[in-house]
Amino acid sequence: MNPSILIVDDEPTILQSLSGILSDEGFAVTTASNGYEALKIIEVDAPDLVLLDIWMPGIDGIETLKEIKRNNHFIQVIIITGHGTIETAVSATKLGAFDFIEKPLSIDKVVLAINNALNYRRLEEENRYLRKKTIEKHSLTGKSPATQQLRKQIEKVASTDAWILITGENGTGKELVARTIHQLSPRSDKPFVDVSCAAIPEEIIESELFGHEKGAFPGATAKKLGKFELASQGTLFLDEIGDMSWKTQAKILRVLQEQKYQRVGGSRTLDLELRIIASSNKDLEREIEKGFFREELYYRLNVIPIRVEPLRNRTEDIPDLVSVFLDECAKQSRSKRKSITSQALACLLEYPWPGNVRELKNLVERMTILAEEDEIGVDSVQFVSESCPSPEEGPGGEEAIFAHQRLEDARLAFEKAFIRKRFQEEDEDFRKAAAVLGVDASYIRKRLEK
Repeated sequence: MNPSILIVDDEPTILQSLSGILSDEGFAVTTASNGYEALKIIEVDAPDLVLLDIWMPGIDGIETLKEIKRNNHFIQVIIITGHGTIETAVSATKLGAFDFIEKPLSIDKVVLAINNALNYRRLEEENRYLRKKTIEKHSLTGKSPATQQLRKQIEKVASTDAWILITGENGTGKELVARTIHQLSPRSDKPFVDVSCAAIPEEIIESELFGHEKGAFPGATAKKLGKFELASQGTLFLDEIGDMSWKTQAKILRVLQEQKYQRVGGSRTLDLELRIIASSNKDLEREIEKGFFREELYYRLNVIPIRVEPLRNRTEDIPDLVSVFLDECAKQSRSKRKSITSQALACLLEYPWPGNVRELKNLVERMTILAEEDEIGVDSVQFVSESCPSPEEGPGGEEAIFAHQRLEDARLAFEKAFIRKRFQEEDEDFRKAAAVLGVDASYIRKRLEK
């Protein structure tokens, strides 16, 4: 379909000549001799682009531009005038005009400006589509009251610039909440930069956050931009802020208070122009009482608190989450989507999910890979992850262990449940679980495989 162009000018010769030339170039052209007529045409059949004269009887081009942009923001407008001034050009640009062309018109310049404007429009449409897909990807899945309340909170705070502290257990989706807030905010076209506070060694965290100049320290062979600078105008996500050292907390607090910072080894002062969203899986108020977290930093970040409930408190979300994860697995593996039986799903609903949504996602992926049938049943759930409550765990677990007649059987039952629980609590990380249990990672791997 050919792009449509509306030419608005009070000179009939301009309308006639431009209309003929642009029609020959393959554009669908309509004309209007004044602003009122143009606005009526736009209301009925919005064109892709408007060539708009400034000086016309009735409402002039600037007022017509205002009305076009008020109700049809995505229509591209190119101003044409025989009395151009810098002030007029600046005013038109501020109101949303794409370009400004002076009479007498150069046809080549007009066609080039039109093609540039239409290309820009296509890019805008692609960006809107990609943004919509990103929001859908980062949307919160589920119909539980807790998830519905969380969505309402996000929608309410996203449009503001207020700093946010997200709390919740590991695997509940705190980063997903942060990304959703960013995507729904006016900063969505700016960077979202996440910082894993627990993963960056203390000796280099200042360089990671604030950047450094060349030669600031041994090994600094080039200038480096820090996370604060990379997130300029956008959102900085401080993930697991509770794991940040006491010393680093002091540096962060100073920057947040002064709204300024410097690169390591630099003298230039940079303004803090971003939104801060922080998260923690710890009870920071208790951490303050124990002397592990700075009270001033807590109150600086906790302008708007958001709590993400664990999956065991919103089990109504599990069927929707499983469906989404099955879709994702089929798309990634380019294979037929597998289904799950109601009995297997009921089994998942009974499980306490210490690893929360992350654990459920990992389980669905394993079931999809290992299940031989197209439909995942109870046997597959038990075989793949042993996620259904077994006699050794959950209510009545102690009685079930004591029901064994042989000591060796009871010991193995307890060890299986104990290792599996610690493994899930440590985000299914063999090394972390091994460190907690005081054994080799290979031992845990072998026991879980067995």
